Amino acid sequence: MNDRHNSPRHGESDTQDALVRRIRFSIIWVIPIISVLIAGFLVWRSFVDNGPEISVIFDTADGLTSGQTQVKNKSVVLGTVQNISLTPDLRHVRVLIRMNKGTNDMLTDKARFWVVRPRINGASITGLETLMSGAYIAFDPGLDENGHNSGQRRDQFEGLEAPPGMRSDQPGQTYTLVANNIGSIGQGAPVFFRDVDVGEVLGYTMPPGGRGPVLIQIFVKEPYDHYLNGSTRFWNVSGVKVGFGAGGLKVQLQSLQALFSGGVAFGLPPLEEGKLQRDLPMAAANTVFKLYESEEDAQNAGYHERVPVATYLTSSVKGLAPGAVVSMFGIQVGNVTSVKLDMTSTPGHPRVRIGMEIQPERVMTSKELSHEEVTDMLRTLVANGLRASTDSASLLTGEGLISLNFVKNAGKATTSMEGTTLVIPGQPGGMSGIMESLSTVTDRLAAMPFEQIGTNANNLLAHADETLSSPDVKQSLASLRVSMQHFQALTQDLQKGLAPLSQRLPAMAEQLDQMLHNANRLLASYGGDSDFKRSLQAMVIQLGQTARSLRFLSDFLTNHPSALISGR
Repeated sequence: MNDRHNSPRHGESDTQDALVRRIRFSIIWVIPIISVLIAGFLVWRSFVDNGPEISVIFDTADGLTSGQTQVKNKSVVLGTVQNISLTPDLRHVRVLIRMNKGTNDMLTDKARFWVVRPRINGASITGLETLMSGAYIAFDPGLDENGHNSGQRRDQFEGLEAPPGMRSDQPGQTYTLVANNIGSIGQGAPVFFRDVDVGEVLGYTMPPGGRGPVLIQIFVKEPYDHYLNGSTRFWNVSGVKVGFGAGGLKVQLQSLQALFSGGVAFGLPPLEEGKLQRDLPMAAANTVFKLYESEEDAQNAGYHERVPVATYLTSSVKGLAPGAVVSMFGIQVGNVTSVKLDMTSTPGHPRVRIGMEIQPERVMTSKELSHEEVTDMLRTLVANGLRASTDSASLLTGEGLISLNFVKNAGKATTSMEGTTLVIPGQPGGMSGIMESLSTVTDRLAAMPFEQIGTNANNLLAHADETLSSPDVKQSLASLRVSMQHFQALTQDLQKGLAPLSQRLPAMAEQLDQMLHNANRLLASYGGDSDFKRSLQAMVIQLGQTARSLRFLSDFLTNHPSALISGR
């Protein structure tokens, strides 16, 4: 029965329609779809935002990490280190950097890369911020004065091992200094103007083969670069300068940084009369200046007029060297240029030739002196006793100088010419002159016959003893003693004999006065002009004179009784 009901009917198909089931969307598929979209967006964004890939060669990869170390300019991230590997010669490190979008125009041959890490350069410490954040690569695009990058596009660079002294966006000028040696001046050393740090030393270049001057590149910031002109002078201020002067011990230190890393300084040149500082033309970029060893040498270089002078000495010139002072009355008038031993003048009698330069601009005159006028003036001074001699500039350091002094009662001396150089006479001075004078006195004392003088003195004393002890001398002394006794007795007798006369002299004078009074009365009673009256007047005058003479004689003998024997 069931089969019947289940069997297909006649005329019906044996197949049945298939049942179609609708697929339902599950929410779980949203997550992978979003992930795929995000991944695609990130891939697309990485291609869109990433800039070019470059490689930089460094000596070491100290502080660099792949995927972490960043490239920065003014604290703005411009790229990231992708890979670090050694170069094929194993001497350097190749750092592969993926730069950000928009840096294509910056990557030219003027761009510079260096690693910023903690550094100690003299008295300055840089890169301390990297102690916490880690080292990073600094990037300088090398823009020109107008802010444009006119270099050629490139993707391989040589990294700097030290930060550059000047950034491309820093206003200022670069200059070159020429020096015989750099001393303690190094890269990064400061440049001072009136004790203000206005720049730094970029580096130095050694001459080919090691011979010749050293070229030192410096950078001066704006606006201080406007102070430089063609007559500006630079000098070395490295380390500490200790010297002894008129005020005692002098210690000069420019700055703590200059003590450790060295430094240079420059000053304004002296202005000519009627000209202002702004009237002087500004020094162009890359101008070459000479670097002097000290500020004093730089100031001396400002005297342009120089008259060559020389002198010859036969005494010691210890402590005298080129650059020493030439002074007159203690005031510097020039410098020593050379000190050489001359063996060709007179065989067997060597001497020292000292070359000097007299600077007329140091001397106050009513007008500017020419070379010939200075030479004629020196000839006149030599005729008046001018001589050149060595002297000591400092007893502690032993430094010497040449002193031009006037010698009293100087003998005749002449000058001569060696080409254009005037040769003036010289004489020993300083300790050498003193020792030579002592040597002359010693030679004269040594030439005196002290032995013969002593022998003669001994003989004289021996004969004197014999003469004094002889009978004749004894008899002469005895006779002299008797004569003195007789003379003393004679004096006593005279005093006794003159005593009554001295007592009577006042009475005689009084009588003469009385006689003179009576004569005057008689003369007054007798009138008329007669010979008797005139004779009487003459007698009265003579009596008056006699009375005065007696009075004077009495007074003189009273005060000087010995005058009767010895005279007045």
